[in-house]
Amino acid sequence: MKRFAELTEQEILALAITNEDEDSRIYRGFAEGLREKYPASAKVFDEMAEEEVRHRTMLFDLYRTKFGEYLPLIRRQDVKGFIQKKPLWLMHPLNLDEVRKFAENMEYEAARFYRRATETSRDTSVRQLLVELAEAEVEHEGLAHKLGQQILTPSARAKEDETARRMFVLQYVQPGLAGLMDGSVSTLAPLVRGVVCGVMTAIGGLGHTLPYLIPNFWTATAVAIAVVAVELAAISYIRHRFMDTPFLQATFQVVVGGVLVFVAGILIGSS
Repeated sequence: MKRFAELTEQEILALAITNEDEDSRIYRGFAEGLREKYPASAKVFDEMAEEEVRHRTMLFDLYRTKFGEYLPLIRRQDVKGFIQKKPLWLMHPLNLDEVRKFAENMEYEAARFYRRATETSRDTSVRQLLVELAEAEVEHEGLAHKLGQQILTPSARAKEDETARRMFVLQYVQPGLAGLMDGSVSTLAPLVRGVVCGVMTAIGGLGHTLPYLIPNFWTATAVAIAVVAVELAAISYIRHRFMDTPFLQATFQVVVGGVLVFVAGILIGSS
């Protein structure tokens, strides 16, 4: 790896061109990953990708004027001091908040790069372009805000917020609820379930099992019954809060299910 101070002006421009190209492709990846569920935010990242393409064109035009057509391959990972990026754009489904934070960090790093490059450049035209690009990257946050106001209208933002809520319910609430309910039936479920479902299954199963560490059987049973009541109340609340089930209906369904399991256990145990 080379230190930044060791880079020539040709290498600095080549690195800047590579960075702009990579950033535009990252933004395009964000847009594609968000397009189905967050179309308005995808449009914002499409516009930011186009802005990065314009920056690359400006840099390459200047580079050709100064150094010709040959463009040496030099990337962020070839220079000390650059932050290594987690390949968030390859992960699906994309988390909207993580993507926005990632983009903010990208713009900050790009502006920092251009300011450092300006300090080492001796060519007036190169310095001028680098200064302009540093200012442009600083203003990108304003661009994102402006685009957000134009594209992410209140109705569009409300729709995306509702989509994010549904994704949260599907990814965490439902499997967690299934695990919590399964825990009342089988403590083996954590061995064959996903992480969220398995953890909640363990909580549901162990919650009313651990009281039997108490030496007195009837005391342990009373504590276990109280724990089960809390579990059933928690299940009813979660279904009401996140799955839009009326609280009384959710409570009735859960209690009836719990009673049936309890009765089945008694019948099996006494047979």
